[in-house]
Amino acid sequence: MNDELPQSAAQLSFNEDIRVRTKQASLRIIRLFQQLPRMGEAAVLGKQLLRSATSVAANFRAACRGRSPAEWYAKLCICVEEADETLFWLELLGDAGIMAKPRLADLEKEYQEIVSILASIRKKAKTRL
Repeated sequence: MNDELPQSAAQLSFNEDIRVRTKQASLRIIRLFQQLPRMGEAAVLGKQLLRSATSVAANFRAACRGRSPAEWYAKLCICVEEADETLFWLELLGDAGIMAKPRLADLEKEYQEIVSILASIRKKAKTRL
C-alpha cells in the first residue's frame, strides 16, 4: 500500500526538486559548520544552525510522505519555521563577526529563497484545507 498522498507528475517533480534543493543546502551548512571554531559562541551558534538547516530537509522529506493533507501542511509549517531560523543563525554568525558576511551571502540568499518558496506553498495550501 502506498503511504503517500496522490499527486500529479508536476507536483512529484516539484517536490523532488525542493527535496534535492533543501538537502543540498543542508550539505552546504554541514561544510560550513565543519569550518567553524569549536569553542564558545561559534560552537553554540553552529550547532543551532546545523540543527535547523538539516531539519528543513528532513521535514520536507517527511511532508512529501504525509498521510493526510493536514499532516503534510503541519510538516510544511515546520519547514518554513526551520528555514527562517536557519537564516537567522546565518545572519547572527555574520553580525557577530564569527564568519565574514561575504562568505555567508550565498547561503543567506539560498535560505531566503527557500523560505519564500515554502511560505508561498504554505499560503496556497492553507486555502485548500
